[in-house]
Amino acid sequence: EVQLVESGGGLVQAGGSLRLSCAVSGFSFDDHAIGWFRQAPGKEREGVSCILSSDVTDYIDSVKGRFTISRDNAENTAYLQMDNLKPEDTGVYYCAECRVIVTTTTRINPIPLGSWGQGTQVTVSS
Repeated sequence: EVQLVESGGGLVQAGGSLRLSCAVSGFSFDDHAIGWFRQAPGKEREGVSCILSSDVTDYIDSVKGRFTISRDNAENTAYLQMDNLKPEDTGVYYCAECRVIVTTTTRINPIPLGSWGQGTQVTVSS
């Protein structure tokens, strides 16, 4: 069974940092692009960042320079280091396989391998 388990969320003040983890099992982690997605209450889920199997990384404009995605293939884990957090970053963060579409801007779309997991809550206070 494919499982993606997110952890590392919490409550921080604006300007603070969090590091999210995505532990993956049930498929060949090394061969897949893994991304982070977030959803605020009442809003659509949006892709935030994606790291390809080649280690190429992509980010949406609003998080560039603040977030860093990485992966450890030996541990089957992806990470999202979030620095200088803003209240607008608040939401439930999920991980999933990702696809990057670049036109005039960068879009990150999910390719769910199954049902979305529980995610991890990130709350940034002002």
